[in-house]
Amino acid sequence: MYLDSAKKEEIFGKFGQGVKDTGSAESQIALFSYRISHLTEHMKQNRKDHSTERALTGLVGKRRALLNYLKSRDINRYRAIVKALGLRK
Repeated sequence: MYLDSAKKEEIFGKFGQGVKDTGSAESQIALFSYRISHLTEHMKQNRKDHSTERALTGLVGKRRALLNYLKSRDINRYRAIVKALGLRK
């Protein structure tokens, strides 16, 4: 499995307040970004997989909504997570 509990703890430890911080916007954005990159690689090999394409679109929308929320609340945290993940916007 591409996303096991050890990988989640690593993501939450790196981008959240700690390993148990699963609810902060930064940790959720980082988790969505990891899943988006995995699904993007899958879509490159399987162009006609429409259910995965729909799931990918939903994840991108959820990540964008969290980024918009973070931008409206604390611009410094927004800029830090965008820079850390290497997102375009």
